[in-house]
Amino acid sequence: MLAGMSIPSTGPAIHVRGLEKSYKDLRVLRGVDLDVAAGSIFALLGANGAGKTTIVRILSTLLRADSGTARVDGFDVATQGAEVRASISLTGQFAAVDQILSGRENLVLVARLRHLREPGAVADGLLARFSLTGAGARRVATYSGGMRRRLDIAMSLIGSPPVIFLDEPTAGLDPEARLEVWQAVRTLAEGGTTVLLTTQYLEEAEHLADRIAILHEGRIIVDGTLAELRRLLPPATVEYVEKQPTLEDVFLAVVGAKGRDRG
Repeated sequence: MLAGMSIPSTGPAIHVRGLEKSYKDLRVLRGVDLDVAAGSIFALLGANGAGKTTIVRILSTLLRADSGTARVDGFDVATQGAEVRASISLTGQFAAVDQILSGRENLVLVARLRHLREPGAVADGLLARFSLTGAGARRVATYSGGMRRRLDIAMSLIGSPPVIFLDEPTAGLDPEARLEVWQAVRTLAEGGTTVLLTTQYLEEAEHLADRIAILHEGRIIVDGTLAELRRLLPPATVEYVEKQPTLEDVFLAVVGAKGRDRG
């Protein structure tokens, strides 16, 4: 997990041009271009092996591109790695939390490592922001998958990074936990954080993203808002049919409105 602070950029929060990456004879990225506006949620959608994680690793300075340019929060990822790392947070596919500690102790530990003043107050604020106050004193080992993921995202925000990368944050979660994470991601954007989200779930991109890019065989083949992407298809034929509840409607009706600090 990487987090920090930086001077805000006046351009796009993320600017990528001609990004290429190969592993021996395997061309993973074949000239990727994308821009992410500050304070928005940008979904990078693609199947397993499409190159989503490779892009995130390059943008977070964990991997060097073969060619092309990329800037994050105004800093070049190839020549200003320290500045980039001070501007971002990266949350990978598995929650990086200490299950022996309580939720609050995890947050306090990271705040102290970041040399922040009043780490306890920082922890309490994040617990409240992500609806974990009631579970803050409990060991993380007792948390549900959704709660652990929310705590992981909360830890990523310590130091107020302007840009956060979420690499398939709901992979392996059950439907209820996935909905919890979706709300946490919306909370990030409402607070002004720029979010680049990778996912292979179509409904996740549809529910969360301001803009969606589809990555296929190492290239961005389409990039736009959901409305713009829908216009790529022929106009829908209007038919009058009885509306059936969606699976999400059924799930929420059966489970009921539960408190998010459940055990």
